[in-house]
Amino acid sequence: MLLILTILSMTAAALLLVRLIMLRRELGRMTEQLRSYNEGRTGKKIDVALFDRKLEALAGQVNRQSHIIVEAEARRQRIEYEFRQAAANISHDIRTPLTSILGYIQLLEAESITPEEKLEYVATVKNRTKRLQALLNDYFELSVIESLDYPLKAEKLGLTGLISDIVVEYYDSFNARGITPEIMLPEENVAVYTDESAVRRVVENLLINTVKYTSGQVLIRLDRQRETADLTIINEAKDLAGSDVSLLFDRFYTADRARSAQTSGLGLSIAKSLMNNMGGTLTAELQGETLIIVCRWKLAATTISKTSAVCN
Repeated sequence: MLLILTILSMTAAALLLVRLIMLRRELGRMTEQLRSYNEGRTGKKIDVALFDRKLEALAGQVNRQSHIIVEAEARRQRIEYEFRQAAANISHDIRTPLTSILGYIQLLEAESITPEEKLEYVATVKNRTKRLQALLNDYFELSVIESLDYPLKAEKLGLTGLISDIVVEYYDSFNARGITPEIMLPEENVAVYTDESAVRRVVENLLINTVKYTSGQVLIRLDRQRETADLTIINEAKDLAGSDVSLLFDRFYTADRARSAQTSGLGLSIAKSLMNNMGGTLTAELQGETLIIVCRWKLAATTISKTSAVCN
C-alpha cells in the first residue's frame, strides 16, 4: 500500500514538474511574442499554445491592452496630422488675402495713381479685408463648436415656421442667380427640441452653399418622419460629378474648394459640427450630377400648430 502511494506521489510530482516546465516554456514563448510585437517586428497578437485558462485570460488582457495602445497612438497621429493640416490651411488662407491687400496698399502709395484708381483700390482692400475677417471668424467659430464648451440651449422649436422664414430671407439671393427654388413644407409646424440659433446657422449655411454652387433647379423640402424631422435640399452639382461627397463636410476640403470664392468655404463643416452637437445628422449623397443633402433632427413629443406652408 505504501509502495502504491509512493508511486502515485512520484507520478503526481512528475506530472506537476512537467506541467511547470510547459508553463515556463509557454510563458517564455508569450514573452517573446510580446517583445516582437512591442518592437514592431510583427503585428500578430499573442496566442496560447498550451491549454490553460489562466494563460488564455492573461493573453486576452494583454491583447486588449495592446489594442487600446494602438488606437491611442493612431488617434494621437491623426490629431497631430489634423493640427499640421489646419495650421497649413489657415496659414495659406490668411497669407493669400494679406498678400493681395499689401499689394493694393503699395499701389495706393504710388504718386501716379488717379483718384478713380484710388477709389477702386480702396474698395478692393475693403473687400479683401472683409473676406479675411469672415475667414478668421469662421475658423474661430468652428474651433469653438468642436470644443466641449460650446453651449446649446435646447427648447421646443417649430421647425416649419423657422425654415420658412429663413428661406424667405434668401429668396432674393436665389433670384439673383436666376434660380426659383421649389419649396415644400408640411402644413403642421413640425416640432423639434433643440437650439434655435444652431438650427438657423445650419440652414443658412446650407442655403448659402446652394446659392453659391448651383445654377439649376433647387428643391427644399421638410418631411415629418416617424421619429425625425428631415430637411432635404436637392440641387444640381455638376462640379461635384465623380467626387467623394463624404469630403464635403471636411474643413480642409471645403476650405480648398472655396479659395477662389468670396467666402471661407467652412460653412458645411460648421453645419456638420453643429448638427453633431445637436444630436442630429447631416449627410450628403451624389446621384449623377444631383446633390442631395439631408438634415435630420429628432422630433419633439408633439407638433406645435398648423400653418399653411406649401409653396413653389
